[in-house]
Amino acid sequence: MMIFPEYCVTMARYNAWQNKQLRAAFDTLSEVELRKERKAFFGSIFSTANHLLWGDMIWMSRFDGGARPEAGISESVDLTPTPAVWAGDRYRMDARILRWAEGLNAVDLKGDLRWYSGALGCDMVKSIDLCITHFFNHQTHHPSRADSRDADGCGGNSARDRSFHHARRRALVVTFRSAGRRSRDARRPAHHPEFCA
Repeated sequence: MMIFPEYCVTMARYNAWQNKQLRAAFDTLSEVELRKERKAFFGSIFSTANHLLWGDMIWMSRFDGGARPEAGISESVDLTPTPAVWAGDRYRMDARILRWAEGLNAVDLKGDLRWYSGALGCDMVKSIDLCITHFFNHQTHHPSRADSRDADGCGGNSARDRSFHHARRRALVVTFRSAGRRSRDARRPAHHPEFCA
């Protein structure tokens, strides 16, 4: 696999833009709606947003050597206490990702990345370009499942639901429109073990 610094900058900008859309979508939902159990991979919309932020923090600590969350993957759903705190932390994380991407050179994207996986309890080694690609795809990993459920006719069909879907195709709001129906992926092995934190 071969990626370039320009790819990283483009994806960092894209993720920041998508997260801006998500913050705006959150502003239209009540705290009850955000925290409602949806029987999805991480439960509620807010829990999933926390997990995605946690994942970005873990990967960025490996890429830039900066701060990482103290909590493990099982506590990732409780990373921030409120949507307002999440929004501020999400904004700062997106800025950190963009600063890192803008500072990359081609040589930084060669070789292996080594880290200790707390989830698996072992040392890991993967090519850096594969890890970076996984990092940028993680935010679509959980929400993309809902798009398929939406296409099956299980999602909401109101004007508000459609506006969320178009404002952020992979937004978490769309992810959980099938409240009460368990995701097909719930029967699959947990997460993506080859990249577990």
